[in-house]
Amino acid sequence: MVKPIRPLNSPAICLLALAAALAGCAHQPTGPVPAARIAVVAPAAAAPTDSAPSAANAALVASTDSTAVAASDPAVQDVAPPELPDRSFVSPIPPDLFVRLRGGFKLEDVDETQIDRELNWYANHPDYLERVWGRAEHYMHYIVGQLNARSMPLEIALLPVVESAFEPYAYSRARAAGLWQFIPGTGSTYGLKQDWWYDGRRDVVASTRAALDYLQSLHDEFNGDWLLAIAAYNCGEGNVERAVRRNERAGKPIDFWHLKLPRETRAYVPKLLAMRRIVADPAAYGLEFSQIDDSPYFTQVNTGGQIDLQVVSEISGLSKDDLYELNPAFHRWATDPIGPYSLLVPTEAAEGLEQTLLSLTPEQRMRVASYEVRKQDTIAGIAKQYATTPELLRHLNNLAANDKPEVGSTLMVPSAAIQLPEKAMRAAALFDRPGRLGGRRFAHRGLHVVRRGDTLFAIAHRLGTDVHTLARLNNMDVNDPLHAGQRLVVASRAPRASSTGAHASAGAGRQITYTVRRGDTLYGIARLLQVTVRELLGWNGMESGSSIRPGQKLVAFVSSRG
Repeated sequence: MVKPIRPLNSPAICLLALAAALAGCAHQPTGPVPAARIAVVAPAAAAPTDSAPSAANAALVASTDSTAVAASDPAVQDVAPPELPDRSFVSPIPPDLFVRLRGGFKLEDVDETQIDRELNWYANHPDYLERVWGRAEHYMHYIVGQLNARSMPLEIALLPVVESAFEPYAYSRARAAGLWQFIPGTGSTYGLKQDWWYDGRRDVVASTRAALDYLQSLHDEFNGDWLLAIAAYNCGEGNVERAVRRNERAGKPIDFWHLKLPRETRAYVPKLLAMRRIVADPAAYGLEFSQIDDSPYFTQVNTGGQIDLQVVSEISGLSKDDLYELNPAFHRWATDPIGPYSLLVPTEAAEGLEQTLLSLTPEQRMRVASYEVRKQDTIAGIAKQYATTPELLRHLNNLAANDKPEVGSTLMVPSAAIQLPEKAMRAAALFDRPGRLGGRRFAHRGLHVVRRGDTLFAIAHRLGTDVHTLARLNNMDVNDPLHAGQRLVVASRAPRASSTGAHASAGAGRQITYTVRRGDTLYGIARLLQVTVRELLGWNGMESGSSIRPGQKLVAFVSSRG
């Protein structure tokens, strides 16, 4: 939830932020997200159709106006109307985005058992859908608008449900990241910058542009067949092209349903079409969706240069969690010193913010610490040490381009004391993972001598390998005890990489900790983290059928960015 605007304790910032706060007083704050976004209702007797509106759809757009009823009833026409409250500050209820979404569906609904199988899973997990739509309300309006502008099928707005469950920090074993799950290579091909400060694959605006560019290109390549384009987005155009050629040589149909494609891809397209059916008529499957407002959730503001995100948080009144949730591409304490120079903020918090940020001095933009210059120090070297640019250091210290710092003098340097949200810390750790060399691991085999207190999980983590691989190499179970001095065969291997498609194959992983939330299931957590349930069970010493509880900590291993 967005907090009231709270200015920094700086006179220049206080005046500017106060003006922004006063300008925003005429706007009502957005209310909290409903606790139950999806309710289970009695299933409708009729099967879903694409043309007839459902009862749920009609309920979403119907309304009752008591004053209109009174005016039409002769029995109450002579009664003086009650005094109405002043509504000058009450905004009208925006329309439901689901209604616009359904109106833009263009993909053909076909009768295939694979779709039914995926549909049954979604329909039987309303808690999962509740969490997905809770996250989607931040981004869906923007995505639908971009699809409308390109005249693309609005079903594509549901693709992040399949890709990432609308979790912008989702990271797969294949090193795919963000709502649209780009691997590093494909992200670079479509202009998504990736560096120490910023990963464009998690940038909501940039990655949406890249995903739609890629999908449109695939659509054109496969002669207007959207299902083949969507399949190629998952497994790469090369795989789909080869499958098409095989069927052509064999005289078989070349539509998606007749191609021999990777197992994941054979489920990928049916998942999207299953979600399409559910959104088209949720009541037919015993579900009822709460409204997602068909109005902009966020606004893009110009920052005018690098800025400390804690400073933005304090000026705007947004919590760090809220700020990073809309700007997941920035995984450090500040924005990228060489751009992009923009941030997304909730629309109701945007008024006056851009002008305030643009007016800040370099000292106000970046919280600073002191650094004593040592012999042989250079501006470039100090800038590298503090992960910033020489230009910013010169700005902070009023140094000309040719000025050299004097030994013993004190320079102002950016302070990185901010405590990042857990998701941002994990994103930064995935980039910083040691042992990377050109994104590859060099295969080797050797022996590891077990130390006191070692476990297979701890050793696998230190070596950057999978605990099941380590266990198989030593003919052990993952939960077998170890003793000091025991010798284990160890190996690491280079993960295979795919040069096409939004995804790539899996490599070894880095340990993360996932906190179980109410309504979570092992299957849902595994799906979110892009691992298998069997892996989750093994990593946490659990048996098949084990239950989980809210607040429980689960260990998982996800692959690093290469």
